[in-house]
Amino acid sequence: MNKVIKILLVEGDKNLGYILKSYLMMRGYPTTLCLDGDEALERYENEIYDFIISDINLKGMDGYSLARRIRESDMNIPLVFLTSKSSRLDVSKGFDVGADDYITKPFSMEELLERIKAISRRIVPTPKSEHLFQLSSYTFDTVHHVLVRNGVEKRLTRKEMDLLYLFCEYKNRVVERTFALQKIWNKSNYFSARNMDVYINKIRKLLQDDPNVELQNIHGVGYKLVVRD
Repeated sequence: MNKVIKILLVEGDKNLGYILKSYLMMRGYPTTLCLDGDEALERYENEIYDFIISDINLKGMDGYSLARRIRESDMNIPLVFLTSKSSRLDVSKGFDVGADDYITKPFSMEELLERIKAISRRIVPTPKSEHLFQLSSYTFDTVHHVLVRNGVEKRLTRKEMDLLYLFCEYKNRVVERTFALQKIWNKSNYFSARNMDVYINKIRKLLQDDPNVELQNIHGVGYKLVVRD
């Protein structure tokens, strides 16, 4: 069975955005619409998407800046610009910041759909070296982005998944705080550190039902995911 592709659609024109969202959903693509770049980045960082379609002229963060931020953490997710900016310089800049395709307005809905299908077939995300981790009574599935215990699934956000995966890679070993910040947030400053603290607490709550799994704070150094078999 083909994988359902979840799309993040970023379109500054509200009317066009709703038309595009309706069209894509009718064609079987679950679609989230954002009308500005800042909202889109927040959605991307906290939810799981398989494909991004973005305008360039956006309120707040523009499409180029949004693409750069996305590419800092994910080089594989398909990203297509759908925009009225049609000069050679604009197109070149679009590909420079990491776009997989560049479609200018006006455009055909059918053409957009065919581009989505073609890119989805062509781009195969790099799999995790290991996609199932057994953490005592929990099973962490990095393909389906869930943590399972006693048949109950908890879906993880992108940051929860990436951070927990990092701790699983270093299970029962210390992960330095600065290393985690650089690996997951690509930077180490006050704001990213406070953000990581929030996600550390979220992960602890996700793992709180099994006393054999503990995300320990190693004072002044970092964290250790302790799993007692």
